[in-house]
Amino acid sequence: LDFKVDGCKVGIVRPGIAEMLCNMKSSVFEMKEEDDSQKQSYLTLTSDAGTSADERTKAVGTVMNQLRDDGFIRGWRDEMFPVSETFNSPALFLMERAAVSVLGVMEYGVHINGIVQESRKEEPKMWIGRRSATKSKYPGMLDHLVAGGQPAGISLIDNVVKECEEEAGIEESMVRAGVQPVGAISYENWDPKTDKVNRAVQFTFDLYLPPDFEPKPVDGEVQGFMLWSMDQIKESMASDYADPIKPNCYVVIIDYLLRTGQISPDSSGYLDILRELRSGDCQ
Repeated sequence: LDFKVDGCKVGIVRPGIAEMLCNMKSSVFEMKEEDDSQKQSYLTLTSDAGTSADERTKAVGTVMNQLRDDGFIRGWRDEMFPVSETFNSPALFLMERAAVSVLGVMEYGVHINGIVQESRKEEPKMWIGRRSATKSKYPGMLDHLVAGGQPAGISLIDNVVKECEEEAGIEESMVRAGVQPVGAISYENWDPKTDKVNRAVQFTFDLYLPPDFEPKPVDGEVQGFMLWSMDQIKESMASDYADPIKPNCYVVIIDYLLRTGQISPDSSGYLDILRELRSGDCQ
């Protein structure tokens, strides 16, 4: 089902979750039908949720807090994400990052490939991190050098700088000198265990770092970092690799391998892979 606010589609919700939200004590969500011949049902906010972004943020927050207390939402971050029709549209309201998949709201983020390459003739290497064992999601798994959600009230590049400083101890001057925006990937999936729909656009960046620089864990989200050759990176993409990477990192790394010619366009399935890298809404 579509989740709409002010007539704008901002999310995708499974019927069971829509029913749960409408049956909660707080009168925040309701079902309506499209005003056309098909009469398609959709989830929306009630008039009790208010009309301003602040009112809606508070109303939706009340429901999500209850779902957290009930154990339906885990990994609470106290990080507010904007809910809007597109990335550049005004926010209709804000909601907790850990709760966005409940409403199938688009989650925007940044992923940074940490690259060491002294010259174009040299084979590049890539920094890979290992997530802290205490992380609520994917504890102990391999990860990008730096990655993070895109919160409200900050630009993409400023968020890249912030995340690099917080997660890997990379100074702002080094980030701004070496970073290059290289595009975005998108995906959508349904988790049958939770019945939630995950929708994401990840803005991707290549960060070229000096060969004598070594990133260091700062905020406790990462155990440590390893500098891998391209052969090691390619090996880690195998589905049976013994030490798997956090799932949403695969598409960003594969995108890098394609962009830099590490995977030949003559390879079987090349165009299929290219298409899948932007299989979700990219808006």
